[in-house]
Amino acid sequence: MRFTKSLAALAATAAVLSFAGPALAEGDPAAGEQVFRKCAACHTVDEGGAARVGPNLWGIYGSQAGGNEAFAPRYSNGLKEADFVWNAETLAPYLANPREVIQGSRMAFQLRNEQEVTDVIAYLKTLSE
Repeated sequence: MRFTKSLAALAATAAVLSFAGPALAEGDPAAGEQVFRKCAACHTVDEGGAARVGPNLWGIYGSQAGGNEAFAPRYSNGLKEADFVWNAETLAPYLANPREVIQGSRMAFQLRNEQEVTDVIAYLKTLSE
């Protein structure tokens, strides 16, 4: 794997960033949809939607990291070799600092506000239910 950090370190990073525990469950999907507008320059969220600079994120919550077959050739090596599922515990540190979490990640945008992170995660989760 080409992770900068192990999955155990991901959890530790989430804790350090205060993105762990009950706060992740308190996200507001409607607010997350508004925050997601910042992400929409690179990502779509329509079922079966096209990729942009980044992959379509429909159904990402609960899916294998780097598992979008339509986007597979364009993933960074770190995501191609990823061996974890996207959930609140893995998305939180990734959204806060993607290049710190996955070596070679092409995603440069960071959500530094904890509430925005939890809201976006809550929104993405609704697109996977």
